Amino acid sequence: MAAHREIVTALDAPAAIGPYSHAVRVNGLLFCSGQIPLDPSTGELVGDTAGEQTRQCLANLGAVVAAAGATLADAAQVTIYVTDMGAFGEVNEVYATAFESDPPARVTIGVAALPKGAQVEIAAVIALPGG
Repeated sequence: MAAHREIVTALDAPAAIGPYSHAVRVNGLLFCSGQIPLDPSTGELVGDTAGEQTRQCLANLGAVVAAAGATLADAAQVTIYVTDMGAFGEVNEVYATAFESDPPARVTIGVAALPKGAQVEIAAVIALPGG
């Protein structure tokens, strides 16, 4: 591993289901891999609706961010992937509860499919406290 980048592993987040790290810390930024709505203890998909799945994605992402000493409030940019753009409003409603003030920059992308049949996946770039 190069000295200029550090792998972050979150024990409270679901284990990676592929060859990737939960996050990588580089120069005061935390690049978080996408989180799908998996239960951290069972690895099973959580939630029947896009809103319920968004809530679990955010909880998982929060665990990754916490492992690096930050919170979701430190997010600089968030990317949301959804399999049904018709669920955009439902996703937004749940998402807004995580970012009640000063929300980060964001992009939402409609995709054909996500791992394990998830409806939602959320990734982020975090500005780490103390740079």
